Amino acid sequence: MPKTEVRALHGTFIEEQAVEIVERKGLGHPDTICDMLSERFSVALSRHYLDRFGLILHHNVDKALLSAGSSAPAYGGGSILKPIGIYLGGRATTQVKGEAIPVEDIARQVVTSWFDENMHMRRHFKSMDIHCLVQPGSSELVDLFMRQRDSGVMLANDTSIGVGYAPLSELERIVLAVEAHINAPRFKTSYPATGEDVKVMGVRVGDTINLTVACAFIGQHLRDIDGYLAAKDRLKSSIREVALEHTRRDVRIDINVADNIKAGEVYLTVAGTSAEAGDDGETGRGNRINGLITPNRPMTLEAVAGKNPITHVGKIYNALAHRIARRLVESLQEVSEAECRLVSQIGTPIDQPAIVDVQLRTHDGNVPSSLASQANAIVDSELQDIGHIWRSFIDGSQRVA
Repeated sequence: MPKTEVRALHGTFIEEQAVEIVERKGLGHPDTICDMLSERFSVALSRHYLDRFGLILHHNVDKALLSAGSSAPAYGGGSILKPIGIYLGGRATTQVKGEAIPVEDIARQVVTSWFDENMHMRRHFKSMDIHCLVQPGSSELVDLFMRQRDSGVMLANDTSIGVGYAPLSELERIVLAVEAHINAPRFKTSYPATGEDVKVMGVRVGDTINLTVACAFIGQHLRDIDGYLAAKDRLKSSIREVALEHTRRDVRIDINVADNIKAGEVYLTVAGTSAEAGDDGETGRGNRINGLITPNRPMTLEAVAGKNPITHVGKIYNALAHRIARRLVESLQEVSEAECRLVSQIGTPIDQPAIVDVQLRTHDGNVPSSLASQANAIVDSELQDIGHIWRSFIDGSQRVA
């Protein structure tokens, strides 16, 4: 088995730090849109490969770009002047033994279906410019897949890092819950004036939580600026209710702080996203695999969305690191917090990382050999199950952003 280092986690516990910062870019944010399209493209390719050839072939389609359009929002309506441009790039297996893979058709279906399913003003996205720029994969990485098929051993196709931690802090849970609440289908039915482009910035200073929320509002569902202000007030009350389900701390909420009410300049859109009028997006620039941006926590810059779920350790190890950390906290009574880092080497079996670095916060600050042994057993168990992680990406149970 790989070398596993288990040691004490020192420093101030996250809930006791003087300042904590947590951010989430919501469903309709241009960067999150790119993450979601990259991942759905990977899933669609994987399913096609499985259906036709019985295994997932080489692909990494983690290079999506959203080029913003332009719009003319207005109370009671508005119009799209220039459609959004979607560019899906990366590498994929484009043919097998003379059989062409309909990569471009798959890409177009992915984009149109995602917007239909996730944006409630979907009619405004019918005219998007969709570009598939995917090229065949490099011969070396394709060969890794063939060696995997022949040997039954999955080999890492990159030298990369995976990082995870547990449990989530109170502020992290609040930020996730607030965005999920605003973008829930049920909420959109009751409050259709709110768009999907939501960003939540949470800052805790001592025991005071400040939530700065940017939410695109939709002109079609608002009669005038008074209606806009009333909608903001309703949203603020709803956010407070959600936040107070998770904390007893003082919660302060600001929404669309760039609004200039006197000048009539507010965050008004046609379709519910800043992507319609000047805000571009790119895969990997937003949330990490747990859905958050957390500068107080260990993080990696690895873009997870769109990478193949079989051998790309930049994807697999980030999911695995969080699983290991969660299981350590849930299974070991002495452990109140855990961090896990894994490093891969290209071409080596994915269940044999170069190093597994585990740090544990215990009640007395010590990690005795007996506890380290239990932690090692948990790591080994998770590594033995690593060959099944791909299924959680394909069925959607593992989030990527």
